[in-house]
Amino acid sequence: MLPAGPYALLVELTDGERTEAFHAELLRRRERGALPGVREIVPGARTVLLDGIEDSTRGTGCVPTARDRLSGDRSAARDRAAARDRLARDLLSWSVPPLRREERDAVEIPVVYDGPDLPEVAALWGVGVDEVPGLHSRTAFRVAFCGFAPGFGYLTGLPERLHVPRRATPRTRVPAGALALAGPYTGVYPRPSPGGWQLIGRLADPAPALWDPAREPAALLGPGTRVRFVPAHAPVAAQAAVPAQAAPQPMAAVPKSRTEKGR
Repeated sequence: MLPAGPYALLVELTDGERTEAFHAELLRRRERGALPGVREIVPGARTVLLDGIEDSTRGTGCVPTARDRLSGDRSAARDRAAARDRLARDLLSWSVPPLRREERDAVEIPVVYDGPDLPEVAALWGVGVDEVPGLHSRTAFRVAFCGFAPGFGYLTGLPERLHVPRRATPRTRVPAGALALAGPYTGVYPRPSPGGWQLIGRLADPAPALWDPAREPAALLGPGTRVRFVPAHAPVAAQAAVPAQAAPQPMAAVPKSRTEKGR
């Protein structure tokens, strides 16, 4: 438990699975009204930030305001620091159950499994190319956290034997809607960008908007969302219109720590 100023608490956990379980427990308690005094919950790969901590014993009048932050009100800062420390002590007493991936209805996303890195991924998995879609789509995924670009969720759920390294040479441009793998994560690129993940498919048309500022929430795949990919078949005309991809370059193993950051 690390203080992040008088208003926030950063909780560090030992691995991604425990982080997801802790984040899920926070959401459950907040839904039940059993987590007063926390305005924002922001998960990361191995951390969860609790921000906007108020002193719940004094009511909503102690919510951090711009005036509090700028006026140098030492008394208010001390009160909120005390509330932060009380919350830290309370969190240490929690019993957090293991993550249950079937708790909520899943967002179903149709995908076409025709990515240029399918042969490489199949070889790493030790299966045929035609087996990759089934193995991937039968996995129950959950958005562990978001980052890199608006609408990009880091999805977990693949068993360790199906984790793959990044490409040895990143691509200068990955198209929007590309379905990709790296380390323990699956992700869908919300917009064109450079990227070094293994591309195994793409969103089927009509593709859902992963990020829409006019929608609430703007991100389709927010932290805690369950996701299931549904295999779809591309029309013959669309398949013929896709230019031939260059053969993937050989990949080198990447240390695990590098697969957990970036894109």
